[in-house]
Amino acid sequence: MTENQKFALITGATSGIGYELAKLFAQNQYNLVIVARSQDDLQQRANEFRQQFGITVVPLVKDLFQQESPFELYDEVKAQGIEVDVLVNNAGQGQYGEFVDTDIRRELDIIQLNIAAYTVLTKCFLKEMVARNAGKILNVSSIAGEVPGPWQAVYHGTKAYVTSFSEGIRSEIKDTGVTITLLEPGATATDFFHKAEMESSKLVQEGELADPAKVAKDGFDALMAGKDKVVSGFKNKIMAAAGNLMPDRVVADQMNKQAEPVDKEQRSPEGQR
Repeated sequence: MTENQKFALITGATSGIGYELAKLFAQNQYNLVIVARSQDDLQQRANEFRQQFGITVVPLVKDLFQQESPFELYDEVKAQGIEVDVLVNNAGQGQYGEFVDTDIRRELDIIQLNIAAYTVLTKCFLKEMVARNAGKILNVSSIAGEVPGPWQAVYHGTKAYVTSFSEGIRSEIKDTGVTITLLEPGATATDFFHKAEMESSKLVQEGELADPAKVAKDGFDALMAGKDKVVSGFKNKIMAAAGNLMPDRVVADQMNKQAEPVDKEQRSPEGQR
């Protein structure tokens, strides 16, 4: 690796917001470490970025549902002599359904991916960044972290963790040259809803989904400016603000109406298949 080559590491980089963020970094001549579970998807994206932008791309296959994977990812990056200038914790999943009906094993996997992987990678790379007094971290949270989430209670809980965790450690490092930025999108046109088995919800069927490229641009611009947090989308800004003003029970009931299935007979994920 030659000097003056900046690297951005992005999890969940082969689709959705992660892919759009990877493109933005590549356009700005950052080399990339891209992380996902699919070798084929990673190779396809790596070839695309190399050919289009003339950058170095290191694809690393990691299943961040596995407890040791974030540690292994860090070790592999270090073994290749790569200094990560920007860490983007983006990979995340949810599960749709009433909590009494949903699969607890899958929810534990989601907690591992959405909380534990973020925590491990942030700790590992933040230590290095603080030591050299330079670096940026973008933690992709969600406006789900600002409001209660019936039909996605575990997902909303994980994003509340990401938001609170990021704000806490940001205060700890405020006197360093390192910045931590939160990106809070709303419902976005990605594969998230398919993976969460959520296509039957009113939010998807009747709502207006954001463009992942626009969300990524909001996050990238905020990160580069060293901002603390950006809520992507005007409606989402209003929702987040309203959520802070109204009682939690009222907000939860409103979210319940938005999230329930269009066909109310579909009361569980089993009923959606």
